[in-house]
Amino acid sequence: MEQKFLPVSRKDMEARGWDQVDFVYVTGDAYVDHPSFGHAIISRVLEAKGYRVGIISQPDWKDPDSVSVFGEPRLAFLVSSGNMDSMVNHYSVSKKRRKTDAYTPGGVMGRRPDRACVVYGNLIRRTYKKTPVILGGIEASLRRLAHYDYWSDQVKRSVLLDSGADLISYGMGERSIVEIAEALEAGIPVEEITYIDGTAVKMKSLEGVYDVELLPSFEEVGRDKRKYAESFYTQYLNTDAFNGKRLAEPYSEHLYVVQNPPAKPLSQMEMDDIYDLPYMRTYHPSYEEAGGVPAISEIRFSLTSSRGCFGGCSFCALTFHQGRIVQVRSHESLLKEAEQITQEKDFKGYIHDVGGPTANFRHPSCKKQLKSGVCRNRQCLFPEPCRNLDADHSDYVSLLKKLREVPGVKKVFIRSGIRFDYLLADRKQEFLRELCEYHVSGQLKVAPEHVSAPVLSLMGKPEHRVYEEFTRRFIRMNEKLGKKQYLVPYLMSSHPGSGLKEAVELAEYCRDLGYMPEQVQDFYPTPSTLSTCMYYTGLDPRTMEPVYVPKNPHEKAMQRALIQYRNPKLYDLVLEALQKAGRMDLVGYGPKCLIRPKGKQQQTEPRGKSGPQKRQGRGNAPQGKKKKTIRNIHKKK
Repeated sequence: MEQKFLPVSRKDMEARGWDQVDFVYVTGDAYVDHPSFGHAIISRVLEAKGYRVGIISQPDWKDPDSVSVFGEPRLAFLVSSGNMDSMVNHYSVSKKRRKTDAYTPGGVMGRRPDRACVVYGNLIRRTYKKTPVILGGIEASLRRLAHYDYWSDQVKRSVLLDSGADLISYGMGERSIVEIAEALEAGIPVEEITYIDGTAVKMKSLEGVYDVELLPSFEEVGRDKRKYAESFYTQYLNTDAFNGKRLAEPYSEHLYVVQNPPAKPLSQMEMDDIYDLPYMRTYHPSYEEAGGVPAISEIRFSLTSSRGCFGGCSFCALTFHQGRIVQVRSHESLLKEAEQITQEKDFKGYIHDVGGPTANFRHPSCKKQLKSGVCRNRQCLFPEPCRNLDADHSDYVSLLKKLREVPGVKKVFIRSGIRFDYLLADRKQEFLRELCEYHVSGQLKVAPEHVSAPVLSLMGKPEHRVYEEFTRRFIRMNEKLGKKQYLVPYLMSSHPGSGLKEAVELAEYCRDLGYMPEQVQDFYPTPSTLSTCMYYTGLDPRTMEPVYVPKNPHEKAMQRALIQYRNPKLYDLVLEALQKAGRMDLVGYGPKCLIRPKGKQQQTEPRGKSGPQKRQGRGNAPQGKKKKTIRNIHKKK
């Protein structure tokens, strides 16, 4: 059978001899049939189970007819905002509108609405009153219960209620969407499909619901920040597929949103099967005239080897979405995809990445996880590596060696995040040599994020001495190999716990490195992260201890400016920050000073000191920004 795109129009549907589709998938992204896109995976999984799926990409949300392309689906509408939360896609951390959208043909901004799941759900409901509507994807997944919404500065209800949808398939969704499809196929009314793991549903009563933990009501978390923190931490402790409990959030006496436990992780065979589906591996040809879809450029020649992350960074939502148990594909599956990539006409011999949320995680962190799940109240790497941690890169090293030998492959890069504390915990240190010798393109991007101990603790990151040790080993290894390669540290300003004192400490670190990042990542309070809970409540939900939160835009600007203190345009902000921090010893002519006295400051930026552009929403897919040439990023002290 000829491999082709799924139908995007009634004409396509009829050309297949169909008079109706089983599912209509409405997505806020352009239609890209590549396994890096959620809509591609879910639609192909359903197709493999024998269901007919039609794709409606970026419908006009002001026109109800835009979701009627295929008519009423036999089973349900599937709705996703796309690969990114629509608000993160549209707005920077300063709430300014972004200029481009990498997931839209030609990079044009404005082809999807704000809060896309809510808008699309209600758009469908205007015409199809009774047809089941199922939400999925990152936006719905992280807003499945009451959540703090940074852009409105409010606690919002579950997106399930505001969208008019019937249920949410949260997390990665392959297991739950098939179970939902089978239940609908069997004739079970959608309001009775309340039992599937990996879903959140609406219920009028908890009668008959077993093993359920009652959360504070929406009214309580909306008026009491401590209650919000308590509710959030209960959710956080129940994100594991093996030991997570069923949670119920009351909205009234007769309305609850019930979150079923997460779906079980996929086996290696199941992961292989998903990535072996007949993807076209590119965007729909109708986008060619607009210049294609920019997001494809970063992932077209990359390999997804894993999902899930036990790193546990406080500012990351992966714990709520993919979970902490690492799931991997086999070497055979990845080698097969690498061979496919070499046959593509634009392939130049370079595989851009082999990784996932964290590139060097290729198995669960310890042997008990696939039986008992992850520890509820302990982290695998924080505050230091667990004694049960299985820190072993042997499988990853073996995979990388095989990929380098694939005919047509010149170089295999690693551009996903490297967890340096996990690397150091591996006694063999074979991976560091392989990394430096074969898989770095001159610069290795790593994420120490900060240097201040209190801030790092709130971030769930290792102490700064751990990064310093990694730096020393990286330098020594490159000297041994005769290579000139540099570390490019990602740094974050204004994270909860960071005041001007801590920001000055970070600026001094940049001074000692001779490094100034061209763009700084200001902390972005996205839904369902520990750090966002701290930002909203002023409490660390793990301890209920108060946390200082920089919210004033002027202070946030000063914190960013301190890290970029060499930029003459930021001089006044840096001077004010140093005055307020009581660090005027850093104003002067000495080697440790950040700036010169007012009126005598250098008017030009030192050469060779600028750093890489820092992408907003790190961990999400690319924003289509151009890369910068970097020199002199890291020098030996």
